[in-house]
Amino acid sequence: MKVGIIGASGYSGEVLVKLLLAHPRVTLAAVTSRSQAGKALASVIPSLRGADRGLKFSDSDPIALAASDIDLFFLALPHGAAATYAKVLVPAGKRVIDLSADFRIADLATYQKYYGEHHAPELLASARFVLPELTAPGWKAEAKLIAAPGCYPTSILVPLLPLLKAGVVSHEHIVVNSYSGVSGAGKKAEEMYLYVERAESIKAYGLVKHRHLAEVEEQIALHTGTRTVIQFNPHLAPMRRGIATTITVPAAVGATIESLYAAWRGTYANRPFVQILASGETPDTAHVVGSNRVDMSAVHDPRTGNFVITSAEDNLVKGASGQAVQIMNLWCGFEETAGLQ
Repeated sequence: MKVGIIGASGYSGEVLVKLLLAHPRVTLAAVTSRSQAGKALASVIPSLRGADRGLKFSDSDPIALAASDIDLFFLALPHGAAATYAKVLVPAGKRVIDLSADFRIADLATYQKYYGEHHAPELLASARFVLPELTAPGWKAEAKLIAAPGCYPTSILVPLLPLLKAGVVSHEHIVVNSYSGVSGAGKKAEEMYLYVERAESIKAYGLVKHRHLAEVEEQIALHTGTRTVIQFNPHLAPMRRGIATTITVPAAVGATIESLYAAWRGTYANRPFVQILASGETPDTAHVVGSNRVDMSAVHDPRTGNFVITSAEDNLVKGASGQAVQIMNLWCGFEETAGLQ
């Protein structure tokens, strides 16, 4: 099957290129970038020297791409830009997996509150948000446009949703502190992301109204039927890649650490990309970077009555490009782990 990447010169695009060049079931047929058009792939991503199969960046012309023989496109673009391509590619019969936020939020008013104008609102009803381990399997037959989850939401929803659905934890007083590597901000020339600003430094940002909060709360409501308000505190950490998340949530009446782990095991049995660590063994970003895995564990604090849950993932793999490939594998009938292990 031929696949293409639109916006392949960013951090998530680069990871996608590497994963798809090595994928056993697809051929990477197009990589696009308006800023890099005409350049050899290996000249922009030097780590691919000798492995780029002679690919060159082409211009990102949506009409020409829609007329091509490529079956599936990944949109590795900023929010807003992705929608302008989706509204040309989807009607042309192409399968589309969007890594931006454009189709993650089903409610238009909520999207506008956090992101502003939507450039293809007519596609929202047909788009499907897919978190592979948690989304009901019916999406594979009905979808034409898929929204891959954000990096922070993946690190929160994977550990938290099964516990909310099982009634193991409270829907109130949930506090989430997350720490992300600077690659999560994408390639941009801003003072905040200079090495001398970020090295030996950590800071909170986006407090009270971070954009990913809308995605997390909407998904919890859709999965549990209950509106849940979360205190989300993201931080920028002095590392290139990785997300570490700590969730503090009151235990439900009668819930124990054993019932928490039972809910996790019941949800994630035989799922290759979720690793449940023993209580007290906290996950480390150093152990997940480069993988499509979420590691997670939990402890119970008898003094406060809270569960303290921790997770770790690579923001560019399970938090973006690897998860998008995982979605493609399931959608197209490939092995879920193809190209990812």
